[in-house]
Amino acid sequence: MIHARARRAGAQVLTVLGIVVRRAPLRRIELAFAGFNLAEWGVWVALLVYAYGNGGTTEAAVVAVVQLVPAAVFAPLASVMGDRHRPGRVLFWGYVAQAFWLGVTGAALLAEARPLIVYGLAVGASMAITITRPTMAAFVPSLARSPDELTALNVVTSWTESVSVLVAPALAGILLAIGSTGTVFAVMAFVVAASALLVRPYPGPPPAGGHELVSTGASLGAAFAVLREERYARVLVIALSADFVAMGALDVLYPELAIGVLERSESWAGYLNAAFGAGATLAVVVTAGLVGKPRLVPSLLGGLALYFVAFAVLAAAPTTGTALILLAAAGAGRVIFDVATRTLLQRVAPTDVLARVFGLLEGLAMAGLAIGSLLIAGLVALGGASFGLIGIGLLLPLAALVAGRTLLDVDRHADVPVVEINLLRSLPLFALLPAAQVEGLARSLQPLAVTGGTELIVQGELGDRFYVVADGEIEVARDGSRVATLERGDGFGEIALLHDVPRTATCRAVGPARV
Repeated sequence: MIHARARRAGAQVLTVLGIVVRRAPLRRIELAFAGFNLAEWGVWVALLVYAYGNGGTTEAAVVAVVQLVPAAVFAPLASVMGDRHRPGRVLFWGYVAQAFWLGVTGAALLAEARPLIVYGLAVGASMAITITRPTMAAFVPSLARSPDELTALNVVTSWTESVSVLVAPALAGILLAIGSTGTVFAVMAFVVAASALLVRPYPGPPPAGGHELVSTGASLGAAFAVLREERYARVLVIALSADFVAMGALDVLYPELAIGVLERSESWAGYLNAAFGAGATLAVVVTAGLVGKPRLVPSLLGGLALYFVAFAVLAAAPTTGTALILLAAAGAGRVIFDVATRTLLQRVAPTDVLARVFGLLEGLAMAGLAIGSLLIAGLVALGGASFGLIGIGLLLPLAALVAGRTLLDVDRHADVPVVEINLLRSLPLFALLPAAQVEGLARSLQPLAVTGGTELIVQGELGDRFYVVADGEIEVARDGSRVATLERGDGFGEIALLHDVPRTATCRAVGPARV
């Protein structure tokens, strides 16, 4: 049975990749996004190694904050560019801006310019990087010609981000070993320039008009109101914020661990980061099993325990071998914790403000990374790298202790749409989406019971919904002739939504049905 499941999973992966590879626009946009991810992670590792070489952990921490704060301020503006201009053009110029700032920073490094000049130039790249992800979210739907293509694009995008956490730091380590920090920035500037060339032929659709623009302040205000009133959502956001603090601290600690403790070359900061990413990538398989699981707190606590034990053991026995293995274990534990916590947040936060809550969470992510960068400098100054490792490992357990019984009670107050999840999982359109996304979609489904003869869709009319058959049979007719009969687990109505065309067929309930 295990081998059969593995074969089915492998076949699904090949099918998804095949959909993206066959069409040039999809292939080019994903290759460009892969280049962006390599550059984002690679230069981050290299910059922190450079800062550590100049002033130790303290300077690395300060540099991290200097990079993150302007990016956090610029991020809200970057997030709406793809809605107000052609997303393909925004993506192209975003990549051009990143390549420019990476290039001039690399030139400054290779010319041995003063560190303050280097750090100032690198801020430009950090701000430009915030353009890419929100613009991709606005651009991807316009590229898809079918539901399969849209799903494949989203899934491959998710895979690209996961794999980049493993590949990019390792690549940065290799470049540092054969060159310098300037080499990493120069190479990544060329990589992102290639990304710009890949997306240049696809400007995307013009911006949609007539939509009310909600201010960033109003969105944040609504999100804060939810956290004030909903204690379960509040403790989950606190837990995730602690996770961001820990990640910010760990990023700064890698150079100290590699050079100061393990007595390895600066390239090992990248290899250690890659080990953490490898564990996180492998844990994605485990988190698939969280879909529809009624109790997620045990998984959350299990991931937290694995994360803490890995750092505690590493602090006690910091050798090269244990560092690679234990950081991979910590990466796996962190992903399990993150996915379980985010899924629980989706279950308990009101649906109508869920997007705003997660938008607030993205802002807290930047703040958490900056706080963690400063925190680790103090911990290392007090007790060295081992003290810093213990501090990082304790952050998540301490957040759980602060939450207390409220965290343990979240499962009892969380609504799990088990039937809806299973229904969506039966559709190839949604089968490969991550756990949290499937639950979010399932929660937005609206049940509708109809009698025999009810026309859910009429050929030639405008479309406003996609349907999934939960029970009964639906007859599909085109120009008066029946062309198909749909049963439980079949979906219909997507063509009009994806292509903005009138309904292409009439769909009528054969008897009593539920959709």
